[in-house]
Amino acid sequence: MLSDARPSPPGHESSVTSPAPRVPLPDFGPVDRLRGWIVTLFLTAVAAITRFTMLNYPTDAGTPVFDEKHYAPQGWQVLTGGGIEDNPGYGLVVHPPVGKQMIAIGEALFGYNGWGWRFSAAVAGTLLVLLVIRIVRRLSRSTLIGALAGILMIADGVTFVSSRLGMLDIFLALFVVAALGCLVVDRDQVRERMARVHAEGRIAVTDWGPRLGVRWWRFGAGVLLGLACGTKWSGVYFIVFFGLLSVAFDVSARRAYGVRRPWFGTALRDIGPALYALVLVPLGVYLATYWAWFASEVGVDRHAVGNQIGTDGTWSFVPDALRSLWYYSGNVLTFHSGLTNSAGNVHPWESKPWTWPMGLRPMLYYFADGEQVTGCDASSCVKAIMLIGTPALWWLAVPMLAWALWQTLVRRDWRYATVLTGYAAAYLPWFATLDRQMYYFYAVALAPFLVMGMALVLGDILGKANASLERRSTGLLAVCLYVGLVVANFVWLWPILTALPITPETWQQQLWLPSWR
Repeated sequence: MLSDARPSPPGHESSVTSPAPRVPLPDFGPVDRLRGWIVTLFLTAVAAITRFTMLNYPTDAGTPVFDEKHYAPQGWQVLTGGGIEDNPGYGLVVHPPVGKQMIAIGEALFGYNGWGWRFSAAVAGTLLVLLVIRIVRRLSRSTLIGALAGILMIADGVTFVSSRLGMLDIFLALFVVAALGCLVVDRDQVRERMARVHAEGRIAVTDWGPRLGVRWWRFGAGVLLGLACGTKWSGVYFIVFFGLLSVAFDVSARRAYGVRRPWFGTALRDIGPALYALVLVPLGVYLATYWAWFASEVGVDRHAVGNQIGTDGTWSFVPDALRSLWYYSGNVLTFHSGLTNSAGNVHPWESKPWTWPMGLRPMLYYFADGEQVTGCDASSCVKAIMLIGTPALWWLAVPMLAWALWQTLVRRDWRYATVLTGYAAAYLPWFATLDRQMYYFYAVALAPFLVMGMALVLGDILGKANASLERRSTGLLAVCLYVGLVVANFVWLWPILTALPITPETWQQQLWLPSWR
């Protein structure tokens, strides 16, 4: 069992002998390392083939498509202008610099073309598949379940399309998923240290349990969360949710190994270092991502102090550079806050959060039709790129979430709780600002957690390794049929994910729901 076992506190031993272990079994991660890496690297290679094939296609007469028109030029400015961008067409840079810096790496390698401004996104999308495989493998203690997660991730239309365009959301997804992976490894490492202390008989030395030493994986999670915030401010939501998850992991570990006052022990031993690792470190990393802006003389609002705002006042003790960044960030916040429906900002492909779990309102990124479009069996063809979640995967989000909640609240399954935490961080905060203009590409960070949850459900359908042959065979058949359905659905959607020329009739057949039009 993967749930925690809690021993009776000293002095309160039950008179009934229980067959359950007094402490968790020594299970600190999968042990089939060689096979695990072979499977991981094979599926990652498959993901790379799908992400990089025809990466430079399509373009808008050699120029970026959709919101690439913002980020590809800004990435080029980062590369050629000393590390800063000023978005000259709009006069305001509305997102932090990390995503543009990532795009600039590809442009440095391949130049200002489709390959250049999409290369880093394809790398990020490929690495995202690798991370999901490794995280699910560690959550489930099964290389098979990790492999199923990798296949589902490869066949997910949302992350596939996002991996092939020079936009920011794929980088945000990469950093937050990597941060979650670090926290899951940190959980296992903490339990390994607690098991060692318990074996040495030192658990009861104090009522609040032992110190756990330097936790580099949690520190790494803080660095990655800082990079997430340096890509989009929505990374802040993950700091809050993942911070709570880390504290819950610590309380659970101290309870499981018999610490007499686990909550007090967590408050005394763990919360302080957690605040450092998951709040101060991300803040420091976020500020460091503005290194070029701090070093520049011409960055947007770089010298706001003394120009747009005064040099005295309550906050005059704060360095001018930080005050200027605060002023600049306030302008960005004002810009985002003003993009409301009530103010008349309505986009034809806008969607609200309640449509995201099932992908009911996708996003059209590119469209071309007419006689000038050739390559299909008709006099005129259609080419389109639509951000759309593979229906065989996304349309089961609600039952997956219901099962995950049941397993979390009733069965106390930490694996589902972990996935739900990531899903909630990517999803729930958007309900606080429903009047704001929103789009389906905000759900890119949602996709990996959807895949993780579905993979855990498939693991439950497959059954335990010690189940009967009939039970395992039936479960394996059901799992194989479902995964095959997802892959087939992805193949069917391939033309409208990659802008392959198709007939107008085929285009209409691809649009399954009225809300897709």
